[in-house]
Amino acid sequence: MRRVFFLVLFLSANLVLHAQDYPLTLSSMPLHDPFILADGASKTYFLYTSNVPSLTGEKRRGTMAYTSKDLKHWSKPSVVFTPPEEFWAHDGAWAPEVHAYHGHFYLFTTLHNTTRTIPQPSPLGHATYVRGTLIARADRPGGPFIPLKQDGPVPPADFMTLDGTLYVDRADQPWMVYAHEWLQKIDGTIEAVPLQADLSEASGPPIHLFKGSDAPWVNAEVIPSTRGSIYVTDGPELFRTKDGHLLMLWSSYEHAHGATDAGSSYVQTIARSRSGEIQGPWEQLAPLVHEDSGHGMLFHSFDGRLMLVLHRPFKNARGKIYEMRDAGDHLEIVRERIDLDEDGR
Repeated sequence: MRRVFFLVLFLSANLVLHAQDYPLTLSSMPLHDPFILADGASKTYFLYTSNVPSLTGEKRRGTMAYTSKDLKHWSKPSVVFTPPEEFWAHDGAWAPEVHAYHGHFYLFTTLHNTTRTIPQPSPLGHATYVRGTLIARADRPGGPFIPLKQDGPVPPADFMTLDGTLYVDRADQPWMVYAHEWLQKIDGTIEAVPLQADLSEASGPPIHLFKGSDAPWVNAEVIPSTRGSIYVTDGPELFRTKDGHLLMLWSSYEHAHGATDAGSSYVQTIARSRSGEIQGPWEQLAPLVHEDSGHGMLFHSFDGRLMLVLHRPFKNARGKIYEMRDAGDHLEIVRERIDLDEDGR
């Protein structure tokens, strides 16, 4: 499913942006699963996404980064990571994130290898193969990033997972929070695995946080039929509010048939931990953004504003930035920053 969408993305980039002038603006930048790191040392915003060969000249899958000083004008992207030649996977490179942690910068990105199958019957008839998130380290936000674990993803190798993110709890325990694929589960889940202090590998077994069908709005418009329902979970990110509530951004589809339903669209939504800790229990709040938008990530601008970046639409995606308000036990949208788009739309 995602392979088709990324093929569209790459073809579009080749046709439209081959001779693009720089600097770029958001409306002309291919941006699926965008992530912005505001680097205080250089006062530079780094916007990470999957590599687009026509923009970087690098044909291999990997991660590229645009840079900006003002969130409106962006540089030509540069490649910050490609999988080593002898590695467990080379395809995908989806949903890259970069986190500053204990003096280094850590890249989380999802790879897959369709030639390494997971020997189990798939409940939906889809092939199950190795897919998961790696962690790579660099001394600078511009890379190069070197993988820490060489023999497979950080989550269990027989789990089909994606979109791993870093969360550090109040006891300074690091976790990878990730989505366990509907391709393997039907009802996709969000799970977490504890990490070693240096983020090199897991330090214990994963725990279950919630499943896609827990969101009541997902099922609000389902009409009984002979079709099976699938529940997609994508793009988790954790955020501690000003009064201590723990929130999680994540994305799904508005109808339980998910991406297989022509009437469905991508949604940016949010959950809240009742305990204030990663173990939950988690309650589902109303979606933040509709309009086929999602995979949002939060960051603070250099003037102290809380911001959300996401992509819209899902196919041929472009970045959209929203100014947010931390309301204590939830988040609120202040305004969409259309002033950061080239044409103000």
